[in-house]
Amino acid sequence: MPSSAKADYSRRASPRTLPELMDGDCTYAEFRDCLRSLKQVNRWLFGYRPTLAWLDRLPLKSLEPLHILDVGSGGGDLLCQIANWAQRRGVAVALTGIDLNPYAARAAIETTPKNLQISWMTGDALAFRPEKPVDIIVSSLMTHHMEDEEIISLLLWMEATAQVGWFINDLERSERSSRMFGWLARIVGWHPFVQHDGPVSFQRAFRQEDWSRLLDAAGVPGMAVTLEHWQPGRLCVGRRQ
Repeated sequence: MPSSAKADYSRRASPRTLPELMDGDCTYAEFRDCLRSLKQVNRWLFGYRPTLAWLDRLPLKSLEPLHILDVGSGGGDLLCQIANWAQRRGVAVALTGIDLNPYAARAAIETTPKNLQISWMTGDALAFRPEKPVDIIVSSLMTHHMEDEEIISLLLWMEATAQVGWFINDLERSERSSRMFGWLARIVGWHPFVQHDGPVSFQRAFRQEDWSRLLDAAGVPGMAVTLEHWQPGRLCVGRRQ
């Protein structure tokens, strides 16, 4: 377990210099079990709420059917939540998840109800050329795995790809949140990867000034972007085209 006592939260830690176990070599069973714990983390800590609330604010009825792409889809739990949200609201959707890690699609296929009809892909989203135009791009807990220059490339790609808008759901850098998460992860007994990576993730996460700098570097108009603080410990960025 990393110690946060000497961690510097004044600036964002680089993923290259502060790695997470989940990003390293591991077996499929380790990766799958880690994703299961992360799903519980998102349920317990209301991790899906910011994304679903943002979707609720969009005027979607005239845009159906919507093609929603989840970048860094992991075990697929966010798209499952979006599928259920769409069913409750009578919104027609086509859902696609893409992740660099081939274990992710395998885990998502194993756990996703077939009736949700979600497509899972392995690959680099920035090289993805969908047959059907993408209306909305979402991501959850992905950008803190990326270096600043990679995030800028992602922002440029989302700006060029999303017809309706995009939403990034990630963590807010905070020593208090890091300590609280580390305590909770140990008490609950979440996967060892989650116990290690959670506090690390908060050190690699963002504050408002980080997103302002990254958005400016990508040329995204500041007036078109919303920065939303969600408790516990989330800082989300939304853009409606």
